Amino acid sequence: MLPIGLLMIEHRLIERMIRLMGEEISRIKENMAVSQEFAFVDAKFIDTAVDFMRTYADQVHHGKEEDILFTALANKPLVPEHRQVMQELLEDHTWGRLTVAKLLAAKDDYLAGEMAALIRVLENLASLVEFYPRHIEKEDKNFFLPVMAYFSPEEKEEMLARMYAFDQEFIHARYKKVVADWEASGCKCHL
Repeated sequence: MLPIGLLMIEHRLIERMIRLMGEEISRIKENMAVSQEFAFVDAKFIDTAVDFMRTYADQVHHGKEEDILFTALANKPLVPEHRQVMQELLEDHTWGRLTVAKLLAAKDDYLAGEMAALIRVLENLASLVEFYPRHIEKEDKNFFLPVMAYFSPEEKEEMLARMYAFDQEFIHARYKKVVADWEASGCKCHL
């Protein structure tokens, strides 16, 4: 498998979450059509979507793109078009992080009683739902395959191995931190 194969497989899962986010927009709007008071934000879904986007889409997926693929490409004599697309993708990742943060803030404001925050929840969900399919298409169809030509077969195999190692290290580091944070807080969960 090419290193981009792993990234493209991850794209399929991200697309599934984006579809769910689109369904959440529809649910909220349908409720709003009945009555503004009837509309509500499913905080559990938003928290799940934010966690997915921050952890899987950004830290895991974008982490492999930025830390492994883009870093390796930075040392290659890229044609200007590929260099420009790579810069656009980095900017896209930054935009995604900011929009996910805005979504979480809007959800928190809504739960604190700010009814106008419902519109911001919808706007940020819609922004992500509209943005990610274009971003994924740009990577899958216009960038990933052409940039593989810059690498030898050995470099591709080494990159794929690094991506698998990245996933392995990430999950262990994440949950070591979870436990360490609870230990540091002096967990009194048994009381």
